[in-house]
Amino acid sequence: MQVPVLLYRRSKGRIGGTIRGVSVLLLSVTGRSTGLPRTVLVGYFEHDGAYLVVGSGGGAPAEPHWFRNLRQAGEATVLVADRVMAVSARVADDCERLALWNDVILVRAPFFAAYEHRSGRTVPIAVLRPR
Repeated sequence: MQVPVLLYRRSKGRIGGTIRGVSVLLLSVTGRSTGLPRTVLVGYFEHDGAYLVVGSGGGAPAEPHWFRNLRQAGEATVLVADRVMAVSARVADDCERLALWNDVILVRAPFFAAYEHRSGRTVPIAVLRPR
């Protein structure tokens, strides 16, 4: 297990619970190729009872593997501080994504605009809704 994931888990989010002012959760999703659970730290934004996660990869040209896994699986488990939740996952369509991008993501974390610009692609947003 990765050290940052372990620290987040053991500290219940007190260590590693924010990055650049953005709250962080642990996302566990089944790998597309392996079928094994994969866990990563991901920044999130709470919005309308859901968690929004952004597949920016810090501006990488390719979509992050965890996002591709999430897109295929359609479900995951998240750990937010000390709360474990099963979530359904869907990728926002173009219209919804634009509204979420402008009204939520860029308002709360304007530096995501640089990630999208650097990536050269439209950065996707997934909506994680607790079940």
